[in-house]
Amino acid sequence: MADKIVRIGTRESPLAVWQAQQVQRLLTAQNVSSELVYIKSEGDTDLVTPLYTLGVQGIFTKALDTALLNNRIDIAVHSMKDVPVQLAEGVKQAAVLKRGSCKDVFVYKDKSTLEKIGYINGQWAMNNGQWLTIHSSSLTIATSSVRRIAQWLNRYPNTTIENLRGNVNTRLRKLKESAWHGAIFAAAGLERIGLRPATAIDLDWMLPAPAQGAIMVVCREGDEAIFKTCMNFNDDATALCVKIERDFLKVLSGGCSTPISALVEVKNYDVAFKGNILSIDGKVKVEIAKTIFFNKANQLGKIAGEEILSKGGDKIIEQIRNAAR
Repeated sequence: MADKIVRIGTRESPLAVWQAQQVQRLLTAQNVSSELVYIKSEGDTDLVTPLYTLGVQGIFTKALDTALLNNRIDIAVHSMKDVPVQLAEGVKQAAVLKRGSCKDVFVYKDKSTLEKIGYINGQWAMNNGQWLTIHSSSLTIATSSVRRIAQWLNRYPNTTIENLRGNVNTRLRKLKESAWHGAIFAAAGLERIGLRPATAIDLDWMLPAPAQGAIMVVCREGDEAIFKTCMNFNDDATALCVKIERDFLKVLSGGCSTPISALVEVKNYDVAFKGNILSIDGKVKVEIAKTIFFNKANQLGKIAGEEILSKGGDKIIEQIRNAAR
């Protein structure tokens, strides 16, 4: 590896480049030279169609997978929540970086919106430990994520939802130029490139997408030198958490058109899991919470997925599939 320049494949958005540069720094720390190779994805070229109507697995990763398999690059860097649970044939997970914030945030336009969404004195409205449903008919918010839409409508059922596509900078600009009350973003996406506005508040009641906030590095199967180099900066705790979350997603056969959320946290010797699935309109929600000893957690995602299916998640999935036909 000493004489090899590792070609790092990345999308061109500021956030994607930031993530690739993080990997580049980790390689430099091992005295490994590298260069960035910029590749456009289908998700970057179509900024109008809502993601959930595209119905495409790996819309942000396919172009990088192709470049990897065609030997144009040696590794690819992804936001892990964008990566299909089944990797492309010939592509192998090489490392998962230490997770950043996994939260979603709401960026509001005017302070008067805070009362409408039940965010009072820096806290979300609750009753006996349960998040309150807020009935406000005058809200208009923007997001292209079917998961965020469903969870938002579950709490704020009368909201008007607008589609919002583009990289972080583009979406912030669209919000500024709009008449919307606000928009939903991933906290990590804003924070990593220093763009989190003062008007951003954490959506503590909203469960994130599986693997949200994590960065994944993939390489070609059989490239053991690259694989071993990347494994030197693999974060074991993060890798376990996102594996469980993605196993849950896999059992539910979820893609970008299914509102599935999951979060795993390691607490001392325990692994705590929370997950849910909602109908597209947010009216029906099935959720699950489980805590298990660390040494027995490897199958937790599969167990939780099967349990949520038996509690009614299967009916939600069937309804979504029938509606898509």
